[in-house]
Amino acid sequence: MPISIPLSQPDITQSEIDAVVEVLRGQTLSMGPKLDDFEEACAKVARRRHGIGVSSGSAGLHTALAAAEIGAADEVITTPFSSVASTNCILYLGAKPVFVDIDPQTLNMDPGQVEKAINPRTRAMVAVEALGHPGGMAELEQIALRHDLVMIEDCCESFGGRLGERPAGSFGKAGVFAFHQNNQVTTGEGGMIVTDDDDFATACRRLRNQGRERPGELVHHGLGFNYRLSEINAALGLAQVARLQEILDRRRMVAHDYIRRLMANPNLILPTLADDTHMSWCVFVVRLNDLFESGDRALVIDKLNAQQIGSSVYFPPIHLQEHVAQRSGCKSGDFPVCEYIASRTLALPFFGSMTGGQIERVCNTLEMILDGLLAREKKRF
Repeated sequence: MPISIPLSQPDITQSEIDAVVEVLRGQTLSMGPKLDDFEEACAKVARRRHGIGVSSGSAGLHTALAAAEIGAADEVITTPFSSVASTNCILYLGAKPVFVDIDPQTLNMDPGQVEKAINPRTRAMVAVEALGHPGGMAELEQIALRHDLVMIEDCCESFGGRLGERPAGSFGKAGVFAFHQNNQVTTGEGGMIVTDDDDFATACRRLRNQGRERPGELVHHGLGFNYRLSEINAALGLAQVARLQEILDRRRMVAHDYIRRLMANPNLILPTLADDTHMSWCVFVVRLNDLFESGDRALVIDKLNAQQIGSSVYFPPIHLQEHVAQRSGCKSGDFPVCEYIASRTLALPFFGSMTGGQIERVCNTLEMILDGLLAREKKRF
């Protein structure tokens, strides 16, 4: 049996281990100086004035919308092609998610369709950078400004990316990063809200700590959440940010090796990047072309996994998830671009320490599987 190639793998060195051990040998495990330093470092990456560390990207999205005072009477525009967290954060507050179909190149909300979804109840927009692609964020920001909407940039998969000269996290009222184990920078579990708005930052800090204005006090200034990020997580993240350029360079090299190896394959659609788009490469996702049937993607994943090569679907349509469909009234066919693309996306193994040999094995195996499926189709006719 060949050696397994995992779908993802964190990039941890001795410096991260030392940073965590230092915290464990100290006396503060929560809301301490490591968190302060990590917040400052993340704000600097996004060129924002404030960073507010939270327990996950999902917690960050929820906190940001709560700080914007989104409630049950409001509608929030968002994408159907994302992690379900970008819709759940709307539902948590009793608001209504209003979906807009996606651009087939960036896989983000199509700016040309967003204004059609705006009505007097529209208060905000959760603008997701799907797969870490920042395309369309400048246009979405302009739409939000024209209509006085609160734009929350869901840049959970984009840490270190750029659109032109603007870094991910710099669009709208606030950006939200995530630091799950397969993200560019990891804290195990964790997230970060970044913003330039002093009052908004104060509200987010209060909300993440059970409504407390300052750590240690027991005065609660309103309803809040337990979304604190521990000193252990913050120390790990701080050590990762210190290595950010190295991490991004290695991930970019792996992505470019994949692209060079697969770009001539007519059976696959690879990530599409404009000249001003600088992805930080959270994942590497390809799409099967029109020659394949709807069930072929599952066969490809099963056959890759049988060869000890990690693979998975990526972002099933949110509007068709049972709890979302029940609340939104959405049904199959409402967002055809999203539904078509979501049925064909395929995540390949991706991490910074991948070797050329591993990439070649993934690509050779994938191509062999695709050729076999197409040969099967030809026999039917």
